[in-house]
Amino acid sequence: MNKRPITPSYIVFYILFSPDTWRILMGVIFSVFLSPQAIPEDMNTGGAVLIYIMIATIGYSAAGIPGRWISGMFKKLILGDKIPK
Repeated sequence: MNKRPITPSYIVFYILFSPDTWRILMGVIFSVFLSPQAIPEDMNTGGAVLIYIMIATIGYSAAGIPGRWISGMFKKLILGDKIPK
């Protein structure tokens, strides 16, 4: 199998087609919106950072099926009939 050259378009398509990209993005979104409600006012910065990381990790785990669905939709939309099996 020949090695493909790494080009900017290759990187963009790799990012779009990877389910992990969407899982990470959803985890960060969950963390941004849910963490402020979970952090008590008297918590220090270290504890707040830990809460943000914990909620982002939970969001990443929960976004497995939606992440695969989004990347599959991009593959169908962009590649059409050329989807590798």
